[in-house]
Amino acid sequence: MTTFEHRRLAFGNKLREIRESAGLNGTDLANVLGWQQSKVSKIERGRQTASDSDVVAWLGATNTPESLLEQMRTELRDLQVAQLTWRRQIREGHLERQQQGVRDAQSATTIRAVDIMAVPGLLQTPDYARAIFRTQADLLGVPDDDIEDAVAARMARQQVLYDRSKHIEILLAEAALSHPVCTFEELAGQVDRLVSSIGLAHVRIGILPMRRPIPHLLPHGFWIMDDEVHFESVSGEHRITDPDEIALYNKLTDRLWTAAVEGDQARALLLRTLKSGDQP
Repeated sequence: MTTFEHRRLAFGNKLREIRESAGLNGTDLANVLGWQQSKVSKIERGRQTASDSDVVAWLGATNTPESLLEQMRTELRDLQVAQLTWRRQIREGHLERQQQGVRDAQSATTIRAVDIMAVPGLLQTPDYARAIFRTQADLLGVPDDDIEDAVAARMARQQVLYDRSKHIEILLAEAALSHPVCTFEELAGQVDRLVSSIGLAHVRIGILPMRRPIPHLLPHGFWIMDDEVHFESVSGEHRITDPDEIALYNKLTDRLWTAAVEGDQARALLLRTLKSGDQP
């Protein structure tokens, strides 16, 4: 969790404490304000930054003293400045995010990755990773002058694959190889890497075959790193720390593994991907 995300969560905790002191539950407050209950929950859990009008309405509904209202509005302004700074850091390039990924992977004891549209970073080749960074830079308007450093950082993160003290599971949908963002030659190198990685000690690798029913809809890929869930949207990264939500992601992962192939079956499936045509 970034410094900004910690600050947003702390601000949400303060709002929750104010609500509870007023004798209201989340549904009560949402009804008073005419909001969806999910909005109250997201603000309190640090998943959404409240606006100034949100804070004024929240504290008005809880009969908060004027002095505390002004204090919370000042904290919110500081938080909003921090959010703008955080967004600028993300848009300055790829390297910082990849270095954070290295730190996350090194500190985690259990890593469970699930992806449906890309090969997870722990198994990417340099060429495949480079192609992904280039497409992201183009879409988001991010500078591309640190791509080589970002690729190097992503490759450094892969050292955790050989750390026997960690438990690592990587589950990949075959569909990710059917819609690559790289050239066919680069995809061939990536498939070779996947094939050779199957069988690594203490690393479980599975493939979800196309046209095989899966036990639940998978709206996006995600990573479970000990007691956090990370996932990326088009515009950024999201982190979940709520224990109940993390348990739900673990439950989903367990169910998805029941539809996966592993070992020799996974190798054969990967090799068929390249034999299905000269070009993707």
